[in-house]
Amino acid sequence: MFVPRKRVLALAIVVAYPLSSFAAEPAPLPAQASNPSDPASAAATTVAQSTTQKPQTLPEVEINVTRQRLDAARNGLSPDTGSSIYRLGRQDLKNLPLGDSTPLNQVILQTPGVVQDSYGQLHVRGDHANVQYRVNGVIIPESISGFGQALETRFADHLSILTGALPAQYGLRNAAVVDIQSKGEDIENGGSIGFTTGGHGHAETTAELSGTRGAFSYYVTGSYLRDNLGIENPTPERNALHDRTQQTKGFGYLSYLPGNDSRMSMLFGTTNNRFEIPNVPGQTPSFTLDSAAPKDSSTLDARQRERNRFTVLSYQGTAGASVDYQVSLFQRTTDVHYQPDTVGDLQYNGIAADILRRNDASGLQADLSYRINPTHTLRTGLFAQREKFVVENGASVFPADTDGNQTSGTPSFIQDNSRINGHLWGAYLQDEWQPSKQLTINYGARYDKVNTVVDESQLSPRIGLVYELSRDLRLHAGYARYFTPPPTEKIDTTSVALFAGTTNALPSDANTAVRSERSDYFDAGVAYQVTPQLTLGLDGYYRKVKHLQDEGQFGNALIFSAFNFEQGRIYGLDLSASYKDKAFSSYLNLGLTHARGKGIETGQFNFAQDELDYINANWVHLDHEQRLSASAGAAYRFGDSLTLSADALYGSGLRNGFANTAHLPSYTTFNVAAAKNFDFGQGFGKLDARVSVVNLFDSTYQLRDGSGIGVGAAQYGMRRTLYVSVNKPF
Repeated sequence: MFVPRKRVLALAIVVAYPLSSFAAEPAPLPAQASNPSDPASAAATTVAQSTTQKPQTLPEVEINVTRQRLDAARNGLSPDTGSSIYRLGRQDLKNLPLGDSTPLNQVILQTPGVVQDSYGQLHVRGDHANVQYRVNGVIIPESISGFGQALETRFADHLSILTGALPAQYGLRNAAVVDIQSKGEDIENGGSIGFTTGGHGHAETTAELSGTRGAFSYYVTGSYLRDNLGIENPTPERNALHDRTQQTKGFGYLSYLPGNDSRMSMLFGTTNNRFEIPNVPGQTPSFTLDSAAPKDSSTLDARQRERNRFTVLSYQGTAGASVDYQVSLFQRTTDVHYQPDTVGDLQYNGIAADILRRNDASGLQADLSYRINPTHTLRTGLFAQREKFVVENGASVFPADTDGNQTSGTPSFIQDNSRINGHLWGAYLQDEWQPSKQLTINYGARYDKVNTVVDESQLSPRIGLVYELSRDLRLHAGYARYFTPPPTEKIDTTSVALFAGTTNALPSDANTAVRSERSDYFDAGVAYQVTPQLTLGLDGYYRKVKHLQDEGQFGNALIFSAFNFEQGRIYGLDLSASYKDKAFSSYLNLGLTHARGKGIETGQFNFAQDELDYINANWVHLDHEQRLSASAGAAYRFGDSLTLSADALYGSGLRNGFANTAHLPSYTTFNVAAAKNFDFGQGFGKLDARVSVVNLFDSTYQLRDGSGIGVGAAQYGMRRTLYVSVNKPF
């Protein structure tokens, strides 16, 4: 679903560390509270309460206890010691301006150190993308970058966002880990139907259905969206030309408990998004096509289709009171298909390329936790993936001389297909050691190996610690050696020789073998719970990088291609404050980022020679560097039926100009929302309604202006827009 990414969400961001989390509601201090990660504790508490109140429903109570114990065990398989973690519960997600319909990237945007970009992209702590998504602890293989979101907020019961020096369990994509716990366990029978309408012809229909039948539970959801502003407008006008989108999404979770110590489950999801590529009127063609009059740039008809499908089968179990494990098989298919306006693309770009990128991935993930004694917990696991990446590129181009000047108005056709078969696997071993009540240390290592266009590997040590100075003050620090394989689905496989002597000619010394990124990551921070309602956080990080990976849109197709800087330096500071009382919540986040690279070592054919020379001789700002980012918001709940919220987003501007030597102007946007629950009693029942206004003061601002390293087009933020939604539970 496409929703403007400058929307700021009204929710309280909570910084948490493993020794004691700062929960959404004031909670007992760790010494007084039961351990939620201890299955025996959780089970005992639930049995005591349930059997006292409803002894006649003991079998159902036992099933619920099993689910809770397995949920706690699954959470225990994923440690976060030494990293920064932000938790959002079910109520936090419901309080978003568009509720469960809010795109997942907008949720992540509200955490410190995250910068918004065009096409739905996010940059965490100076990284280009490099975000890992997990559902119920299982890695979901990444989809090919496009305009739409592959995962939705709607199916999340709650989620956590981890950044910093991550434990050895987390590999491959390390800028952030978004761990989603899906709906589907221990939920009421029923569902809902919803509808949202708004400016730019926005119309979205959603549905949910869930239920529990003894040991079996299920949850399915789907949505269909139409909007006349599918991609950011390349002009500052209120409405865009040729920018309609249609998006269909679905997700399901099925779970069965074959015994008291095991669970079988299946996750599945699908996304089918169609986009029109918006036009810029008043352009002048640069090339001449025989037998065709110059085409008006406002009438071009390029399109893009994006599809993503995944399935995960999992078996989770326990062995006694000390061992928890989960084994999962997964499969994912994703493709992006760009269809040009053949006449228009030839006249304006000198090439009309019909490009299909498809990636099929399947594999295995296994995790095991063994509590050796009260002070040591050993964790180990492995990940293995096999993938097949196919590119079908049919391009029409004009003949050209050595200077790139068109020599004929009759185009020729070039078919440039390629295929990559690859393997990726990793294994880790780590120990969580608590030498004292105040100190927890997580140390270990992981080994990763990739074999695609490159054959590379690395052993990566990790260590993280949390020290509780007092009941209210906690310090954390960590070091992680990271190994980030190149994203196979973003490797540019263009054949240089095929396009020699055409208007799409490329330098002959191109290097397309994108290398794995290797970095040393240092992170330290402090969290101070000033009062039970107010929490402050400060976190600093430094990353030294070799073979820094970046991405850019270099052709006329709106598809991203990966390349490497020889080296990179990234550092910054994140500050956060959150306040949450019974009815009032607020937050404030500030992020300071410095991200630079030097020397282009792969994908050189995407750059002009003068730009290559400058980057090879100088440290340059990365195109996604935004020196200062800020978000703030507040929400007030009147009783149980009405919630008002207001929020704001500030950005100092992404980089632009020759070799990113300049940056765009700063901007600030404000948004408001109101949500009301109605109860009409017997006959009709309950109804939920919501009104949201994006960009309340109708400011005009640019996310991109079409210049900079790897930036192919201009994009403006959405002008003031009103949304109204209703949802009928049943």
